[in-house]
Amino acid sequence: MTEENRYSYDRFHSVSEPISEVDETNSSQENLDLEEGSIKKRPTYLINAVTVALTVALVLTLVGLGCQALAQEIATDGSWSRIFLLLTALPQIFVSLFFCQSLINTIFQLLGPVSQLKVNSKFYSANPVKRLHIKNGPLPHVTIQCPVYKEGLKAVIEPTVESLEAAIRNYESHGGTANIFMNDDGMQLLSPEEAAERRAYYVAHKIGWVARPKHNPSGEGLQRFIRRGKFKKASNMNYALGISLKVEDKLVKVDRSVAWTQTEEEEAYQKCLSGVLDEELGRAWAEGDIRVGDYILIVDSDTRIPEECMIDAVSELEESPQVAIIQFSSGVMNVTTSYFETGITFFTNLIYTAIRYAVANGDVSPFVGHNAFLRWSALQEVSFKEEDNAHDDEGSLSPDEKDPNSTTPYEKFWSESHVSEDFDISLRLQTMGYHIRLGAYCGDGFKEGVSLTVYDELARWEKYAYGCNELLFHPIKFWWKRGPFTPLFLRFIFSNMPLGSKITILAYIGTYYAIGYAWIGTLLNYFLIGWLNGHLDHYYMNSWRVWVALIVVFSGAGNLALAIVRYRGEQCSLIHQIWICFRWVPLLFIFLGGISMHVCQAILCHMFSIDMSWGATAKEVTDTSFFIEMPIIARRFKFVFIFCIAMTALILCGVYVFPYLWRIDQLIAIFPLACIIFSHFLLPVLLNPALMKFTW
Repeated sequence: MTEENRYSYDRFHSVSEPISEVDETNSSQENLDLEEGSIKKRPTYLINAVTVALTVALVLTLVGLGCQALAQEIATDGSWSRIFLLLTALPQIFVSLFFCQSLINTIFQLLGPVSQLKVNSKFYSANPVKRLHIKNGPLPHVTIQCPVYKEGLKAVIEPTVESLEAAIRNYESHGGTANIFMNDDGMQLLSPEEAAERRAYYVAHKIGWVARPKHNPSGEGLQRFIRRGKFKKASNMNYALGISLKVEDKLVKVDRSVAWTQTEEEEAYQKCLSGVLDEELGRAWAEGDIRVGDYILIVDSDTRIPEECMIDAVSELEESPQVAIIQFSSGVMNVTTSYFETGITFFTNLIYTAIRYAVANGDVSPFVGHNAFLRWSALQEVSFKEEDNAHDDEGSLSPDEKDPNSTTPYEKFWSESHVSEDFDISLRLQTMGYHIRLGAYCGDGFKEGVSLTVYDELARWEKYAYGCNELLFHPIKFWWKRGPFTPLFLRFIFSNMPLGSKITILAYIGTYYAIGYAWIGTLLNYFLIGWLNGHLDHYYMNSWRVWVALIVVFSGAGNLALAIVRYRGEQCSLIHQIWICFRWVPLLFIFLGGISMHVCQAILCHMFSIDMSWGATAKEVTDTSFFIEMPIIARRFKFVFIFCIAMTALILCGVYVFPYLWRIDQLIAIFPLACIIFSHFLLPVLLNPALMKFTW
């Protein structure tokens, strides 16, 4: 679909005076040179480039020291066979990048500048720009897009809508207009009573919504429909946007007179919407205003937003037409007072502090998929057709069969073939010359929910690990015809994204492989150190040294640096921040040490094309007890428990049962494996508040 055929949202939506036919394009965006024109230049900080350069230098130095050890050994005994150990150099670099970058960033956080956290730069906004004023022309229309599933109406959706409506009222007080667009993936799955309650609520609050049919790839008893993707959010938003665009395609063909009024516009809209729903043969349900404005604010169903965010974000996007997304830093909205949710809150805040620091230093802002303003015209520029995937997915189609999901044939904005659809769209936008910017001036005004249970947090890490492997590699069965690397990864490597940002992203992805390898490497280390200690090549670093390095850098120096950078950059109490940062070390030690097998499983499932899927994250507390949780834990973690029991038996046998010359009793061999066993066994037990209450 071409840009000329798209219907531009009526900026005079709330005005009752006669209006002429709406201009179909935004003249301020047409034929825009992203490097020239009215764009206000911002400085680019090079601190991130320096830290990345030092990271690469440190990684190469460590590899070089290993090569030096190999050279000395070859010179001593003349055996060249150990040269094959260099085949591990590239994987070593990949999995150690994040560790080295964390070490360098820790030093910079302790000793480097922090003033960049308080000023605006190319990819970072510490302060809002001058606000738009209605006297200079109508303000852009904002559509708040909110994908929802089967969350509770009163407990989850209503508080979110109240927050959105407060922000809309504030934007309207400045002369702007906005609408809420619910992409309701649960409406057609709920009971008739619950669905009717939702519809009545949407009508009462003037919320536009679209709901698609249930997942039915085989077509048994019902019309065939495929909800694509491992994580259904992307296909849900694509379907809703497809219905919206189909309505706009009809609206653009409406003949409008010079005296055309808002009432006539509304009647034409309702007629077009009814026509689209008739064409969908009852599959799509929709009601209210589902048109998309100049900008989209994408939020989750359990979100709170600051009242003044719209006027500030829209003003910045209008001032910076090269910016496609403003991703806002978020706080956490706690639902319970459990120690697990509070610990994950600390970890989430840690991540956002690290993101703010990195982007203020000059790194490209990440896009996390919610609490972000998106430029609708930019999304339309990077839309694509995914015809091949329509014939590859679950419930695959025959070559001549039309896609039953098609509303605007195969045109999509969000990738349904990637778990990490947010990374995919940010990469497509950046290769088109757009920027992603981080907004920090709202503080903790944007709030998001975090995982309420260890099951949800574990599923989140599995999803991210699966998504990272999905971004990098094709499943092994496709290597012979597609090669190992995906087109998305190759496009990323050869894109115009800054080199420092590429290395940072690779370092982030490498952490999942490092975590997934931890249990395998530790088990191998147990036998290598236990039986061959003193005979191993010096190129090999044992797990004991790795463990000590991780504790010193992450648990020790990393937490201290986090407290100090918050003290220096955010004027927080140093003693209070040190206490906050170190009080959660035991919880994170157990959690991060206990997810290795689960992360490894997710990576291997994608690599070997084994089906793996995740449901929606719980948004509200469920009533549970010790006797309810025990069977759940036994069922979900049975293989982990079997592994832990078997490894414990192995350690005991190694100390007391093996033949004397084969016994393994060295602490440096036993301790790392014992930590893996300890963390994996206690993860679903100690980090489960419902279990620890011993209620029934």
